[in-house]
Amino acid sequence: MTAGDAPVVVAALRSPIGSAGGALRGYPVAELAAPVLRAVLDATGVDELADVVLGNVFGPGGNPARVAALRAGLGVPGMTVDRQCASGLAAIATAAAMIRAGEGEAYLAGGVESASTAPYRAWRTEPPTWYDRAPFAPADIGDPDMGPAADLVAAEAGISRERQDLFATRSHERAVAAQRAGTFDAEIVPFGEVTHDERPRAGFTFERLARFRPAFSEEGTATAANSCGINDGAAVVLIVSESMRERLGLRGLRLLSSATSAVDPNRLGLGAVGAMRQVSAALPAAPDVVEFNEAFAGQTLACLDAAGIDEHTVSPDGGAIALGHPWGASGAVLVVRLFTRLVRMGGARTGLAALSAGGGVGVATAWEVTS
Repeated sequence: MTAGDAPVVVAALRSPIGSAGGALRGYPVAELAAPVLRAVLDATGVDELADVVLGNVFGPGGNPARVAALRAGLGVPGMTVDRQCASGLAAIATAAAMIRAGEGEAYLAGGVESASTAPYRAWRTEPPTWYDRAPFAPADIGDPDMGPAADLVAAEAGISRERQDLFATRSHERAVAAQRAGTFDAEIVPFGEVTHDERPRAGFTFERLARFRPAFSEEGTATAANSCGINDGAAVVLIVSESMRERLGLRGLRLLSSATSAVDPNRLGLGAVGAMRQVSAALPAAPDVVEFNEAFAGQTLACLDAAGIDEHTVSPDGGAIALGHPWGASGAVLVVRLFTRLVRMGGARTGLAALSAGGGVGVATAWEVTS
């Protein structure tokens, strides 16, 4: 291969997404990632791997990507990426950049998060009494928690509570319908008897969601029902050079553009808007499929409005409000979902994946199906 070769995703799988303390609570981060790493390689037969690049947010140090790679029987160095909730997508973009630079031809990239075991990974016991969360920005600039920041963004963008609840209802309806239709089956690596995402709720009607009280302030519009959950999960793609893809004879998703942007950390939910606008310019028209990480309905709608994307076209099989948000894995879950929609199911040609993250950053990517 030569520098400048286009990166292409030729395989994409994920674990089921479990609720924190739920079905995947017995799997620490390396044990969550390793089976998915192995399954992606086994699906393609590729044995020439340059490295493993994994996003992880609440880790113990010690390079979880390296540990997971070793558990999967891979002797590569491993690199762990932290861009908070955007870590999984940033890991894929990082691997793509290394392919373009000519450093290697094949990388496993994605993300993993075990919210169930995270504090124990970090301290071996309960968190210290002084610890609340990692800082996303210097306190004197402003470092709000995610929920209040989502309320602020929604209020400033004029996103009503009714619109947020309708969006969240649609996310659950789509996810439940996709589960029942078997849409997720080909992308999920079973963990024992755990074969399905744990969070989607068939009974989450608009009328039921309207009864939830604001979660973060009396005047706020974000609730437990129109926000994502706290979750466990892993998602991995095999991204290779165009030259290797041709040798393998596989269809895939070619990366057209990736971008990272940043905003005022007090409005952290808007972090992806600039990146979305930048990568959209690489597409010949509006993307056929958009996957945006639904951390909070109000924040998601504010981003989509600012980027000029119709909310009804986003996350056609449900998003993080229904499926869950395993922080470091969520950006990679978006690419797995695009792979299913564009490659496994066919019909559509282009896609966009994006998400905002703590500290006011965002990552976006634009893709097209190979011929």
